[in-house]
Amino acid sequence: MDALSRSLPALLAVVVLLAGCGEPEPEPIPHLDLILLRGTVVDGTGAPGRVEDVGVLDGRIAAMGDLSEATADERIDVTGLTVAPGFIDMHSHAELTEDYGRDARPFLAQGITTVVMGVDGGGTHEVGARLRSWADEGIGVNALTYVGHGHVRREVMGMDDRAPTPEELDAMRALVRRGMEEGALGLSSGLFYTPGFYATTDEVIELGLVASEWEDAIYDTHDRDLGATYQGVGYDASVAEGIQIGAESGLRVIFSHFNPQGATNRGRADVGIALIEDARLRGLEVAAAQHPYTATQSNLRAYALPRWAAAGGPDAIARRFADRDTSRILQRQIVESLAMRGGPDKILFADADPRLNGKTLAQVVAEWGSSVPRTVERILRENGNATVMNLELYDAENTRLLARQPWMMTCTDGRTPAEGQTVTHPRVYGAFPQKMRMYALDSDDISVALAVRSMSGLAADFLRLEDRGRLAPGSWADIAVIDLLTYRSSATYTDPHRYADGVRHLLVNGTFAIRDGEFIDARAGMALRNGGTPVSPAASATP
Repeated sequence: MDALSRSLPALLAVVVLLAGCGEPEPEPIPHLDLILLRGTVVDGTGAPGRVEDVGVLDGRIAAMGDLSEATADERIDVTGLTVAPGFIDMHSHAELTEDYGRDARPFLAQGITTVVMGVDGGGTHEVGARLRSWADEGIGVNALTYVGHGHVRREVMGMDDRAPTPEELDAMRALVRRGMEEGALGLSSGLFYTPGFYATTDEVIELGLVASEWEDAIYDTHDRDLGATYQGVGYDASVAEGIQIGAESGLRVIFSHFNPQGATNRGRADVGIALIEDARLRGLEVAAAQHPYTATQSNLRAYALPRWAAAGGPDAIARRFADRDTSRILQRQIVESLAMRGGPDKILFADADPRLNGKTLAQVVAEWGSSVPRTVERILRENGNATVMNLELYDAENTRLLARQPWMMTCTDGRTPAEGQTVTHPRVYGAFPQKMRMYALDSDDISVALAVRSMSGLAADFLRLEDRGRLAPGSWADIAVIDLLTYRSSATYTDPHRYADGVRHLLVNGTFAIRDGEFIDARAGMALRNGGTPVSPAASATP
């Protein structure tokens, strides 16, 4: 236990000591670093807002209530503003290991102070090294990570479309165990993607059983088929599979960016809701996260290529295109796969490649004077991971219904854009204010208190972060001070590089990351092990 944790009882003004006469007397409030005065506190529990002061000392919330008599180094009047816990992005692709992404500004501007990484099955098994690098380099937000099923399968089996041998399964178990020992939250999967798609349900359960040896471990899944997977299992079966994996492995389940996809699933969110509700009634802990946009973002290979054709990796893909008979089948299935997604007009490139960025696949086909399949082939040959958005794949009414669910959290699913990505998905800049505006401020689908809870306390509860996600004495001072009148996303699909408006002040572990609407590059985020234990930077580690 560190010195700060040992000193916490002395810092909490809410602690009541019993005097000799039996009457309670409040402990004196210590001199504070900062007091936020007279804000409307929406504390992340789902309770309505209330006007009170919040006092910060040594990176934590030390006192709440009427602090008019307390002393502090600094007092900021936040009358008329909403004071909320820093938001938690439950499915993030923040580029915290890259120079251009460590400050996490697109996330901070939304009020996000914690991100969950290693999602879609991509989390490294070298969790300790990842956490230490974040701690040593400095990051703008707190970060946790999963170990990824797809990653460990690729490490052991490459891109093979087959079942593992017993020896290979043991090797994958060992990598999952290493990730968990080094601080992973649990196991993530991307069964929509290759090589995860090639795994059976039983394979994932076997690896989940390893992760479940750790108390409260999680199974986070981009499940196999949200409804627009070519030759997939269908939305209903995909959700059922995710629940089965959790039930049989003993892991708690969260569905990533949960929303049925495609024209055939419009108005069918109630199907997924019913499956989750049934699981919860059976005693399983199952939840989900969402962003409010109708477009997805992934890579062209995942959207255009049937899964059998991706087996073996880029060289094998090239051989299939070169074989006349195989190529004929492949060209037909590329067209069919894209048709499920609305056709080439709905595939918009968000890649750094200037030949592609900001253009639809249909426009590139016209510019290159080629067919759709041959254009896809050329792009995959030259840029196997070309980033694309799929416009209008989600149904807005499905999203609205899902936002009302008490187990629905919030995510960006956003990746920090690299230099050259003129067009990228606006969700990386605006998912949280967009959800708040659409469903709480500009409509009455949910209350502001429930919206805040979906963005903070609910996520902290699920992640078992006892000292984050709520405004309460003893919690880390991850605090967002927001002007709800101006809190909104300015990012669009054609002009995405616009920071969200309305976050007046933002504290990460008690340090300003935004003050008076301006960024302060403090990089005060912490790398967190499962359970929320911070990883110390090497420079401050005890020899």
